[in-house]
Amino acid sequence: MSKSNPPYWAQKFFIWYANPRLQEAILGDLEEQFEDDRSAFGIGKARRRFIWNVIRFCRPGITKSFVNTQKLNYLGMFKHNFIISLRSFKRYKSTFLINLIGLSTGLASFLLILLWIQHERSVDRFNENDDRLYRVMAHFQLPEKKVTWEYTSGRMASSFKEEYPEVVKSTRINNKFFIPKGIVTYGDAAQEVVGQFADPNIFDVLSYELTIGDPATAIRDKKSVIVSEELATKLFLVPELAIGKTISWNSSLFDKSFIINGVFKSPPKTATRQFELMINYENLIEADQWADDWKGGYAETLIELAEGTDVKAFEKKIANHYDEKINNEKFTVFLQKYSDWYLNGAFEDGKMVGGRMANVKLFTYIAFFIVLIAAINFINLSTAQAATKLKEIGVKKAMGSSKSSLVVQFLTESFLMVAISMLFAIGLVYLTLPIFSKIMELDLVFHIQDNLSWILIGALSLGLIAGIYPALYLSSFRPVSIMKGKLPSLAGEAWMRKGLVITQFALSVIFIVGMTVIKSQLSYIQNKPLGYNKENLLTFSGKGSEYIDSNIFINELRQIPGVVNATAMAGEFLWGNDSQSGFTWGGDPSTRNHLFKSPKIGYNTIETLELEVVAGRSFAPAFNDHDERIIINESAVEFMGLENPIGHKLQYGDNLYMEIIGVVKDFQYGSMHQAIEPLIFRFREQGRQYMVRLQPGSELKAVEAIEKSYQQFYPQYSFESSFLDQDYEALYASEQKVGSLSSYFAFLAIIVSSLGLLGLITFTTERRIKEIGIRKVLGCSVSKIVYILSWDFTKMILIAIGISIPFSYYGVNEWLQNFAYHIDISWWYFAIGGLISLTIAWMVIGTKTFGVATSNPVDALKDE
Repeated sequence: MSKSNPPYWAQKFFIWYANPRLQEAILGDLEEQFEDDRSAFGIGKARRRFIWNVIRFCRPGITKSFVNTQKLNYLGMFKHNFIISLRSFKRYKSTFLINLIGLSTGLASFLLILLWIQHERSVDRFNENDDRLYRVMAHFQLPEKKVTWEYTSGRMASSFKEEYPEVVKSTRINNKFFIPKGIVTYGDAAQEVVGQFADPNIFDVLSYELTIGDPATAIRDKKSVIVSEELATKLFLVPELAIGKTISWNSSLFDKSFIINGVFKSPPKTATRQFELMINYENLIEADQWADDWKGGYAETLIELAEGTDVKAFEKKIANHYDEKINNEKFTVFLQKYSDWYLNGAFEDGKMVGGRMANVKLFTYIAFFIVLIAAINFINLSTAQAATKLKEIGVKKAMGSSKSSLVVQFLTESFLMVAISMLFAIGLVYLTLPIFSKIMELDLVFHIQDNLSWILIGALSLGLIAGIYPALYLSSFRPVSIMKGKLPSLAGEAWMRKGLVITQFALSVIFIVGMTVIKSQLSYIQNKPLGYNKENLLTFSGKGSEYIDSNIFINELRQIPGVVNATAMAGEFLWGNDSQSGFTWGGDPSTRNHLFKSPKIGYNTIETLELEVVAGRSFAPAFNDHDERIIINESAVEFMGLENPIGHKLQYGDNLYMEIIGVVKDFQYGSMHQAIEPLIFRFREQGRQYMVRLQPGSELKAVEAIEKSYQQFYPQYSFESSFLDQDYEALYASEQKVGSLSSYFAFLAIIVSSLGLLGLITFTTERRIKEIGIRKVLGCSVSKIVYILSWDFTKMILIAIGISIPFSYYGVNEWLQNFAYHIDISWWYFAIGGLISLTIAWMVIGTKTFGVATSNPVDALKDE
């Protein structure tokens, strides 16, 4: 439009709002006025005056009525659209089945993952004051890195309450290393239980439910104990009969009698701390005085902050709290929400990393992508099916049907398709939930009423996303073109369809690459030399507070046929976090007060584990070894820069010196999430964690004999044993779950994508059926026709493979960073993912195209 004319958009605006009976006359006057203004004032002002006049006329009396006075039968319209949709499903059965399988599978996957995510995000969120409940934690600065501890001094809770007005409530519980486990007896009844130490005000801070008794006085004194309803029922049949009864509790920390002063409901399944008894924290102090020392980390400190507290500002205020108490600048105190620990409990060099939240995010993306792939199928098949609906659309438009009514019709079909798929998806969830729960090692339950909002939101969103583009696309066809038998093509429609197919298969390749890398990493973990022999190594622990001379027990174990060697140590070998600070080996400040991994082992531990001694010797009774002698690993030698480590003495604390008597070859202490670090073996003649190496082939009889011997030394306790290789695999339970689920979802992704591809190829070949017939008549070979039909789809799959490579590389590389030692990302992982996708796609394409290429051309051309 020329700039010398009235503004075009203003004219269109006037035509839009003005009454049709008045449009011609008023618009003519406005244009005459515009010519007069242009002569008098110039083009710029004339255009501005024209716009102002258009706006002035937008008033009652001139504007048309925007209210449709026709009374519409909405129920009748819905019924009509509903019937049309059902007829469409019946007529195009293959498309309906492809969409049903894809959407129901995708939605079922979404609902299953949603159940798991809901469980993960609900852990430890049962407390009423969850938004203000925090755990006090600390970073400890080492020369090379920071380590993070969730345990604190037993005095931290009271000092916070006394010194900081922001703290409304505070309490302490035992940390995970000082859990009172043991046998509870009443008369002839005995139960092996797990307990918890806590301050009397525990019920003010954590929302545990005391069903019988007074929360304020339940564990006020050291003689009182409260028990769970389940334990009370086992011991007394009726929980009410438990009150006032005296029970004996023999644990690894004490052997005492307590009076039952209350009964509580067991902590919810979503609580990380599960226990059956609770006693006053003072009992832990009585058992070990360090539990109430500023230098003892026996407790977890929980605080409730006042409403409106600026947490960041408060953290700055408390950062040096340890320094003020023990004069140690290496500690930095900070807070973490109590309910955040489960998902965000992984710290590396003082920063929160990965943890379970990484898996939650991963499976959130997977659920979204699975549904997206199914939705892409629906969009592609709906647009590809447009040719079969041309006459219907043309007739309706010719008879006055508006674009909006057609959009409603096709959206109704979309929502109905999603609704049917959702019903099938719910059925699939009920069928597969037991298997899914077993894989995730959880007791998941699906209740429709609890997830109704998610189901409705998901169904409506998916129906709209999957149906809006096909609805707009189909309703945009011009009736004149349709009646001539021509299929209109929107700009970019072909590219849109190809782009969706490429997206589908790119996601499928990413799933396959991820699955392959996870499986390879798990295989690498299981087969990588660890520096010790984990095979045929039985482990079990001694229980109870009664002192048992482990050397006597070990000597008896060695007499059992099939036992090669036996030992005891303090703490579990695979835990990998037994550490001790305060080691010094030189005068330079950088060599003072270092923290080392420092497991405490007894005689024959090195021999039983089959560690390699590269210098000096191991601990042996012949040398009358004691706790001032140590053995270090090669990394410790390198870290300390010792040329001749044997005989060198490390200072520990102020006056104690420890002599190095041996050096062992580096080995994997703990899981491969941890790097091999400098390590010091401390000597402990007595230990409660036993390891017995068995001769291959004699495991069954040897374990039976070991159990009999165990019952002689620990008669009250059940014998619970496991093999170290099984325990080692259990360290990677989370990764195993990710690997298993990745395999299933990768399979679903490629199947759903292939179904969509099959449907798309079917419609494409049907539209080109006459072209194929002509080519065959003119002498084109079957292989050439297959190539012609297949090449466009093959190109899309190849593009998808290329697009997927950088995304899959980034994803698997991020996941592998959780391991200190991992596989290298080789090109063949991407080649496998691409080849699997391409092979499946070719099978789908080839099956359909070969059938079309070998058909009789007469059938294709007989209508011409």
